[in-house]
Amino acid sequence: MMFYEIEFPLAALNSGEVEAALLEIGASSITFTDRGDEPVLEPKPGEIRLWNDTLVRALFDDSHDAARGIGHLASRLGPHITAAASVRAVKTQDWERVWLADWKPMRFGRRLWVCPTAADPPQDPDAVVVRLDPGLAFGTGTHPTTALCLQLLESLPLSGRSVIDYGCGSGILGIAALKLGAAHVIGVDLDPQALLATRENAIRNGVSSRLETQGVPAALRPAQCVVANILAGPLIELAPVLTAACEARGDLILSGLLKTQAYAVKAAYTSAFDIVQVVGRDDWSCIHARRAS
Repeated sequence: MMFYEIEFPLAALNSGEVEAALLEIGASSITFTDRGDEPVLEPKPGEIRLWNDTLVRALFDDSHDAARGIGHLASRLGPHITAAASVRAVKTQDWERVWLADWKPMRFGRRLWVCPTAADPPQDPDAVVVRLDPGLAFGTGTHPTTALCLQLLESLPLSGRSVIDYGCGSGILGIAALKLGAAHVIGVDLDPQALLATRENAIRNGVSSRLETQGVPAALRPAQCVVANILAGPLIELAPVLTAACEARGDLILSGLLKTQAYAVKAAYTSAFDIVQVVGRDDWSCIHARRAS
């Protein structure tokens, strides 16, 4: 089967109306992408924030007529769509194989690996492997903020310890902690889809009996290690919550912040924590702190 793709700039159009119009003409998928290089940082819970220069791409199978589809879009969204939209053919591919060709197993620290579920395991007898595929929740290890957290977790003595993964996303950090020897993990997130993804990924990795999930707000028992890979603003706002969640002499890992935001985040925690180190990758930072006695 052949597919084709209709592409046009969002400009001043309403994204919800565009999505509805594309679904009416049978779009199989709809993607909003950045035409420039504009980061979208710190959206509020439930907020969908798009770029100032956004491109809309919609995929259709060959049972739909492209010219008729563009005509319908023009009637719904405005006649300028006729001139702005472009159409191109898309060959059918085994998208899973294409994606696997681009994403190889990744190592963090000395022995922690994150691998796609269908990939061969690393040839390392000491490897600790987390199996994870991209899904609807954030976190596969490819983003610097996640990678920095995994690197720090791998360096900590987690055996037998309790861990809180605050803003768990896909559950990658909590699952990695369990694979590294943690006794129990609580994954916390405000997104129900993230909690579902975390539970499913824990089952896939054989650690579900030692992982539980909680929504926000969560009544948390203090843990010996707390990791929060979210964003600078929420990290500052959550300082009282995350401080109370960390036992005395416990480890705290904070990530999701730009290097320019590290000072402000550290300042929110220095009254209760000693800063052990700040590590960075590209424009991002990760803070490792230890709770004072």
